[in-house]
Amino acid sequence: MTDSIIEAHGVVKVYEAGGLEVRALQGVSLNIERGEMVAIMGPSGCGKTTLLNTFSGIDGVTSGEVIIENAPIHAMSDKERTRYRALNMGFIFQSFNLLPVLSAVENIELPLLLTGVDQRQARERARELLVQVGLEDQADKRPAAMSGGQQQRVTVARALVAHPAIVWADEPTGALDSENSGEIIDLLCDLNTREGQTFVLVTHDAGVGARAGRLVRMRDGHIESDTPQSGTVRAAETPRKSGA
Repeated sequence: MTDSIIEAHGVVKVYEAGGLEVRALQGVSLNIERGEMVAIMGPSGCGKTTLLNTFSGIDGVTSGEVIIENAPIHAMSDKERTRYRALNMGFIFQSFNLLPVLSAVENIELPLLLTGVDQRQARERARELLVQVGLEDQADKRPAAMSGGQQQRVTVARALVAHPAIVWADEPTGALDSENSGEIIDLLCDLNTREGQTFVLVTHDAGVGARAGRLVRMRDGHIESDTPQSGTVRAAETPRKSGA
């Protein structure tokens, strides 16, 4: 008996550019179980970000089915998908996407306020997340006054604030140095283990891919391999090469 949270069947995504058709996804099928941490890897242009965008409902599919917790994402209107994402999903991006005029706690609580949660409850939940990501003393700082690693921790907290069943991450460590990258992936692994949320990570970083419990490799719009891994080894515990 499996507990699939993401089911994709024969997903095709075609983009039109300059009169040409680009088949970014060519009949992709994939099941992800609740609580998994899955890394999607592959060369640039292989379709991994398109997979994230179509599976999460950021973008529609050309054909095929995407079902999230029994909800047919592929059959929803743009408005319905937007609402569904706000209530059920969290997102972490390489560029952080924090609003510069808001403090850390205000950035984190914003998704809750947009879905009608009471301001006092939203603020309380945002402060809880700041504690979880180790930034309780940075609540009133704006993004410009924070380091890249701190900004990404705020992004992680914002992604988790609405108790999403799924967190999607597109190059979550791409803008960070190796030390901050290790700290962020440690945080994501800890949250995955502690909270049981499903994480889907798109990454170029083999070190990040090795931390996931499952590695999906893509090439030319297809899934090339799908491999279970031990995953979740902390960055600090990864053996160094001799002479490093």
